[in-house]
Amino acid sequence: MATKNSKKDKYSILLPTYNERENLPLIIWLLVKSFTESGYDYEVIVIDDGSPDGTLEIAEQLQDIYGKDKIVLRPRAKKLGLGTAYIHGIKHATGNFIIIMDADLSHHPKFIPEFIKTQQEKDYDVVSGTRYRGTGGVYGWDFKRKLISRGANYVTQILLRPGASDLTGSFRLYKKDVLHKLIDACVSKGYVFQMEMIIRARQLNYTIGEVPITFVDRVYGESKLGGNEIIGFVKGLLTLFATT
Repeated sequence: MATKNSKKDKYSILLPTYNERENLPLIIWLLVKSFTESGYDYEVIVIDDGSPDGTLEIAEQLQDIYGKDKIVLRPRAKKLGLGTAYIHGIKHATGNFIIIMDADLSHHPKFIPEFIKTQQEKDYDVVSGTRYRGTGGVYGWDFKRKLISRGANYVTQILLRPGASDLTGSFRLYKKDVLHKLIDACVSKGYVFQMEMIIRARQLNYTIGEVPITFVDRVYGESKLGGNEIIGFVKGLLTLFATT
């Protein structure tokens, strides 16, 4: 629940979307429910990259239901990358904290109050959801994908020693000014981008807290992880190892 000291804080949730028309109503409903029950001030910024499935039209209907002050639409004409989506969203964010998460229901908003509580306890600059510590875990993945994820995280830990247990996750809370600086410092694209954000945070001496989360594979739509993304991850990992 929101405390007296936290009432001045506002949380801007950035939701980059591409072909998420089936998932978007559910994730928005869950976000509204979570924040209404916890009492924290919030806004959801939907950054749709020209989805051909009508995601933006669904977002417009949700805005009519929940209000333009809570559902903010900042679409773009085409897919331009995750990093630029965050930059685009931050420009329109009115909160002093930014939450990034997936719109495909793999990240449940029920964990957000724990993110906020953890941040407030030690004034962390970054709070990252982790699948690999405490009660964290993954559901809905086959053995191959679990092996790839675990292997990637293990190799990353050995090579980069990041000071965080889950490098490739994308469910995080940032102080707004910290996120600005981290994005400016990052050069990676795609799935490596999330990993570099934590590496740069360590380099810049930002404090990082962690919250165990349950990651659930998407229910609707197709995973965007493919062979090209895996190759890009390996290349990005080696680049970070050589330059950090």
